[in-house]
Amino acid sequence: MEEWQRSNPDIKVFVPKEDMYEGDNEHFLVFPIQGGEKLLAIWTQSSVEGYGDNHLVMAESSDSEKWSEPWYVAGAKKGQSKGHQASWGFPIVADTGRIYVFYTKDVGLYDFDSQTTGTMGIVYSDDCGKHFTDGEDILFPRTPFDHPDSKIPPNFIVWQKPIKDSKGRFFAGYTRWSSEKACPQVHDGWFSRDSRVHFMRFDNIHEGPDPKNIKITFLPGENVGLTVGFPGDETVSVAQEPSIVLLPDNRIFCVMRTFTGYIWYCVSSDDGNSWTKPEVLRYRDDGEKIKQPIASCPVFPLSDGSFLLVFHNNDGNLGSYKPKDALYNRRPAYAAHGTFMPEAKQPVWFSEPIQMLDNDGKIIGPKGTCEIATYPSFTEFQGKQVLWYPDRKYFLLGKYITNELFQQDCPI
Repeated sequence: MEEWQRSNPDIKVFVPKEDMYEGDNEHFLVFPIQGGEKLLAIWTQSSVEGYGDNHLVMAESSDSEKWSEPWYVAGAKKGQSKGHQASWGFPIVADTGRIYVFYTKDVGLYDFDSQTTGTMGIVYSDDCGKHFTDGEDILFPRTPFDHPDSKIPPNFIVWQKPIKDSKGRFFAGYTRWSSEKACPQVHDGWFSRDSRVHFMRFDNIHEGPDPKNIKITFLPGENVGLTVGFPGDETVSVAQEPSIVLLPDNRIFCVMRTFTGYIWYCVSSDDGNSWTKPEVLRYRDDGEKIKQPIASCPVFPLSDGSFLLVFHNNDGNLGSYKPKDALYNRRPAYAAHGTFMPEAKQPVWFSEPIQMLDNDGKIIGPKGTCEIATYPSFTEFQGKQVLWYPDRKYFLLGKYITNELFQQDCPI
């Protein structure tokens, strides 16, 4: 068995070679183009996460199983000094076929760190992603939690593909970290820095406009964001990595990672303008809380109207590892099947967790991690459902999601 096969994947998208410049691969978003006739994958690649050479690359497939070699899209180039990074790119495909990729752009002014502080860069393509043109950077409105020097950009990451809201407008959630110069902090580590969940709506991008003419509404309007208290100091918020789906009744359901040991959720009834107060996600109303370390926990819509939740089913304590040990407690990956419950307080109820992916805790890759299925994506393409996942932020792989995965329905 080759090491990339350890998690028993069905599809191999990318396995690094000896070149360390391409050794770290994460934030793996796969999406259809050309009316669903082809798939593109975009991800953030570097020698090591946080080293300073993040760049975006892209690959393509016409059958979801055979993938091209990746090509460069934006960011640091091999042999270049540190800086000029492009990180955490996410795609939007306009009705015209134009492909936009937005990302956290390193402009050489840092607050949180070099791969999180930045403007929102943009490139676009009119030839199915083969060539990209730079567009004008997008500036975020300032919040009370940003650096007091307005020259310092905010700290943000968008990690998932945008969804469409009830009116067909592209809608994305993002994490926004507060500047230590503007907000109280708990100095326990990166995981304790004040952070909030925000959203942005792309009001006219379906028309394929020039980037300078893209209209974006940033939400919620008060610019405070959604918060979840940090254990031991409720004045600090740690709410991050929102994942959103549109419910059958046109509400938006959002789950997010925290440092409480559990997933939290909230709901919007007005396309993201306002939200319910975040609370702990449970398997059902008044049921058991759903455990999760500080790791992405996406929810994906399935074609039958149900949902797929991907998470790690531990509260950060895994064997000898503690909640702070994020390199090692983000495994195994579990799945739970979600059913829409329109009359319930929590509008999606989940089945018991099913272990789906693991790498036996074997550490590999330049970062030295054993996490799995962090920052994955999901597609339904040519009749097949696939979870696209990084294994140890090194291998990029796919796993078929079949009806046989779920042995029972959600408790009612």
